[in-house]
Amino acid sequence: MAKIRYYYDTETCQYEPVKISRSEYFTNIAGFTILATVLGFTFATIYRNYFPSTKEAELLKENQELVLKYEFLNKELEQTNTMLAVLQERDDNIYRSIFEADPIPMEIRKGGTGGTEKYKDLLDEKLKREDLIIATLQKIDNIKKQMYIQTKSYDELMKLAQQKSKMIASMPAIMPLANKDLQTFASGFGYRIHPIYKVAKMHTGCDLTAPHGSPIYASGDGVVLTAEFYGGYGNQVEIDHGFGYITKYAHLSAFKCKKGQRIKRGELIGYVGSTGTSVAPHLHYEVIKNGQKVDPVHYFFNDLSPQQYEEMINISSQNKQSLGG
Repeated sequence: MAKIRYYYDTETCQYEPVKISRSEYFTNIAGFTILATVLGFTFATIYRNYFPSTKEAELLKENQELVLKYEFLNKELEQTNTMLAVLQERDDNIYRSIFEADPIPMEIRKGGTGGTEKYKDLLDEKLKREDLIIATLQKIDNIKKQMYIQTKSYDELMKLAQQKSKMIASMPAIMPLANKDLQTFASGFGYRIHPIYKVAKMHTGCDLTAPHGSPIYASGDGVVLTAEFYGGYGNQVEIDHGFGYITKYAHLSAFKCKKGQRIKRGELIGYVGSTGTSVAPHLHYEVIKNGQKVDPVHYFFNDLSPQQYEEMINISSQNKQSLGG
């Protein structure tokens, strides 16, 4: 039963029942409804936060797992980037230095992979943290691009290594005569007194003495350019080693090779003689690098120890007369 409220009427000196107008009645109901709604929403929010439903609990757990997986993926990407940076540093500062190749410019290694628009089609419009996904996809694309460039660099280094091994085999790196005790070295590179003309002339090679008929060996792999008599050089052999190297062997008594023949380092190509402008059996030996005649002594490193090489340099500078040429 509803409670009836009264008020004291001073005119009638009696208690009269309180009458509520229709507008007040509806205002009271509206206020109560609003208050009840606010309190209900507040209690529902608090309950939902502290007592989630089974579905919400599963979604929350799934989100936490996704965050952990994302953090783990980011750590893996950072480790991959670090390893890739080490490979790039070795590539530029070690491997390419060995093969005398220019390092790959950093702007090429670190080149961009395009804007974020390329990833829009891959994403669901409902995703709220698409920025994290786009950032991860960009990192992966960047690593893939750098790895591709690195594999191409290794392909190039492989070719350089193959070429380098061929070049090393082709370089005139041994003495063309047996000379373990250095006794055959007679005259070096530079201005020397010509034994016949008795004037100082540029001696463009070195003279190695040996008995008539001593074997002469190719100082590097190559192809025979000439094997013929040639003026003051007498019987001479020229070998093209590639990579800008040519060697000349003069005053031979006989040939053991012919034009166009492929020669290996250490292979017999002729015999010591005294043909042409020569005063005694010896081998006049020259090294030509990129069209310029250079001191052959600098290419005897395969045969000599550091002490022997130093002694060879001294001998080369002491004798001021050649044996011909």
